[in-house]
Amino acid sequence: MTQPPNQPPNQPPQGGFGPPQDQPAHGGGFGAPQPPPQSPPTPPAQPPQPQPGYGYPQQPGPYAQPGPYGAPPAGPGAQGPYGAPQPGPNAPQPGYGYPQQPQYPGGPGMPPPAGGPGGGPAGRGRTALIIGAAAAALLVIGGTVYAVTSGDDGGQKKPVAQQSGDGKHSASDAPVNPGDGSGDGGADPENLNDGRKPGESKVLWYKTAPDAPGSGADAPGMWITGRTAVKAAYKQLFAYRVGNGDPAWDPIGFPQKICAVSPQSDDGKIVVAYMSGVSDRAKCNQLQQVDLDTGKKGWSGQVGEGALFDSTLSLELTVSGRTLMVGRSQSGTAYDVDSGKKLYDKKKYGSACFPTAFAGGSGRLVQVASCGAGTGTEHDEIQELDAATGKVKWTQPVKKGWTVARTYSLNPLVVYLTNEKKKAWNISAFTDAGKFRSEVKVDEKFAPGCGWAILERDLQGCNGVTVDADTLYLPTAATTGPNEIVAISLATGKEKWRVKSPADESMSPLKTEGGRLIAYVQPSYDKGGQVVAVPTAGGSHTPVKLLQNPAGTAQIENSFFDGAVAWADGRFFISSTRLSGNDDAKEKLMMAFGK
Repeated sequence: MTQPPNQPPNQPPQGGFGPPQDQPAHGGGFGAPQPPPQSPPTPPAQPPQPQPGYGYPQQPGPYAQPGPYGAPPAGPGAQGPYGAPQPGPNAPQPGYGYPQQPQYPGGPGMPPPAGGPGGGPAGRGRTALIIGAAAAALLVIGGTVYAVTSGDDGGQKKPVAQQSGDGKHSASDAPVNPGDGSGDGGADPENLNDGRKPGESKVLWYKTAPDAPGSGADAPGMWITGRTAVKAAYKQLFAYRVGNGDPAWDPIGFPQKICAVSPQSDDGKIVVAYMSGVSDRAKCNQLQQVDLDTGKKGWSGQVGEGALFDSTLSLELTVSGRTLMVGRSQSGTAYDVDSGKKLYDKKKYGSACFPTAFAGGSGRLVQVASCGAGTGTEHDEIQELDAATGKVKWTQPVKKGWTVARTYSLNPLVVYLTNEKKKAWNISAFTDAGKFRSEVKVDEKFAPGCGWAILERDLQGCNGVTVDADTLYLPTAATTGPNEIVAISLATGKEKWRVKSPADESMSPLKTEGGRLIAYVQPSYDKGGQVVAVPTAGGSHTPVKLLQNPAGTAQIENSFFDGAVAWADGRFFISSTRLSGNDDAKEKLMMAFGK
């Protein structure tokens, strides 16, 4: 496994890169979005968009507005922005978890990774956590947000593990309709449930990855509705019944490779962007709407180019209510997600302020702009927009030197900021009116899974982090053994409680539902992953196992490169987001587990 960019080869792998003051500002910090398991080539020079830095901010917080959050905090050790404690001589080293749902690694056209499969979100750097139906309200999660809803199980008869002591199972335990990724079914040539032990979940179905170029291909997104599991891979969209894996509709092919995908809209539709051609001058500017449950194509169109330096080499697709925001590098265009009708443009405003990123979900649309380039007053601004009209609801300037790198949640709004010069980071929460609410004051190495954003900012590229109305849940980093999930009050920024992974592998948040935090525990080489529930209220926060995946498929579960995962209606879904293109690998595109 190679080291993150600028990391000397003799440093230990997977984190522990040394004291924060010795590290470059674009490395991972305590809670920073983390670099991928394979180092991408050095990106071309771009407008200033620093990568996450190390340690805590060394000056007052980034927000320029006067108020209690701008005042220096009282008490020993409280010298950071908004009172964040400073790391002492024994402070933890920067976290290391790798990006989970990347635009690999940073955008279309990047080469595939070398080497074998990686690990998991808070631990070994593989799995992007799809945070479910509530996720759209959070970030929340790759350049994309993935919605998981409940409903019909597609005719699934829930199997029961055989209660014999020998762990043997009949032929009926074979996964239904494994297929080859093209929608074809057939007998299970591998019998993945053979030898399944009592109490272990069953492989309900799986799909083999379709053909991909030898250099590899992106397989972005995964959408789970009440009836259908939909997956993008290279130039196609595939759909399967959630309960039995039968093809839900014929695969949809695109003329060129898929380069961006949107979150699911409120009425179950997505928009896919694909390249205009194969040349070096090709753009990611072709749009196609698709209904997830029927496979019916809706409107299509082409995204226009912006002004100089405002290109469609890559796009950011964001959905808020009935509005699709298509973000270029320095502007955005909003469309009606149902009809494709253009609604408005978001362009340069004020004193050289250029919209550079958008985040949407749960009826909210947030814009981040870079302002004052070359004037000595460079700074970011956060704005909430009316999604239907583009009208600005509020503006929050950010102090010079600070970059808004991610949105960990939209409702409530939680943002992650970095200061490259200070090698610092900050996590702040805001009220509905855009006023500062609190900042994280926990001295810890956090390791949410975050994708790369080289050609543009990817505000919603983080997973393995979730919130409810008053609590932020973040996974800690662990070089070996189990990690923890820390519950942080959004009212105070202080730790409420923490829970240790029930296995020797790392655990990351998936979603919150019914007063419980749902989390995914990574598989090891000889034990399958787990889905657990942790009570969020009361004095006890002991994980309760909801699903134990079989040991017999642990290596397959581990093999999903940058896997996207989802938990919906008692089933666990995992899919690859990057295909190797190795015809001999027989890699899996997608798997579903259940009881």
